[in-house]
Amino acid sequence: MDRVRDSSASVAGEAVELVRVCRAEYRAIGRLTERLRPTRQSIRTLQTQFPHLPPSTLLSIFSQEYQKRMKRSMVRHHAPDVVKEYYQRYRSEAKTRPAAPLLLELANQVDLSPALLARLIVECFLEERQASVASRHVLNNMLREPYLIPDLLLAKHVEQCTVNDCCYGPLVDCIKHAIGLEHEDLLRDKLRERNLSFLDENQLRSKGYDKTPDIILEVPIAVDGHIVHWIESKASFGDDHSHHTYLNEQFWSYCNRFGPGLVIYWYGFISELDCQRDRGILLRDGFPSDIVTLCQGPARSRV
Repeated sequence: MDRVRDSSASVAGEAVELVRVCRAEYRAIGRLTERLRPTRQSIRTLQTQFPHLPPSTLLSIFSQEYQKRMKRSMVRHHAPDVVKEYYQRYRSEAKTRPAAPLLLELANQVDLSPALLARLIVECFLEERQASVASRHVLNNMLREPYLIPDLLLAKHVEQCTVNDCCYGPLVDCIKHAIGLEHEDLLRDKLRERNLSFLDENQLRSKGYDKTPDIILEVPIAVDGHIVHWIESKASFGDDHSHHTYLNEQFWSYCNRFGPGLVIYWYGFISELDCQRDRGILLRDGFPSDIVTLCQGPARSRV
């Protein structure tokens, strides 16, 4: 595993742990996740097997690998006869074991995300109750606020799924959104500490830009000898699938429009992916400490 601990990357006394994982080790992690469910215990299992990696990095990798697994099996789980069987099994069990975490147990038995199973069951419940397909708005509101579900027992079981699923569901969506905003704020703070002038995404959109990176530097900098005009913040681990998707949907267009730039995967990335530097895309797993400005030399934090 190619991993770097660099205390010199700390800013204002903060210790920053930088993480890069070679593809071979990433595949080893992926093989282990195939046998795991989206629970806190699964993350603890990963920590036991890979104690040298930060828990946040392992959670990001596990979440991405688990979502790929769910997408591969989605057609099977959404077949009408299968959905009907899940619903009937739940209703039958609810009559005899109402106090048990029935949806969590069923999700584990059929290898489906608890939050995704809860969605299927609530959808069936509403169709049975209303004799029509429930609107997406109503369904989403009930998953976000289970107390809105008319059946109190089902509401309790849905809430259990939301709370215990670490990869899917409205709670996970809120957490991911908050973490993304937090790292964008962190990036802006670090730029200000180094007196670097920039425009953020909101400022760029107000100027009429439709598709922009998180940061455009008003004066370019150099990192590892490479010029950087823009910076993109990703509060996730950079794996092959996500990185190539971002390349095609975002990064190459940023390069064409604004010039070469820097992508920060705050939870690390597969080290072999940092192979596009000559084409204008530099990868880092934290804010760089070796910044050079065009006029001033190495950038320094304000005291």
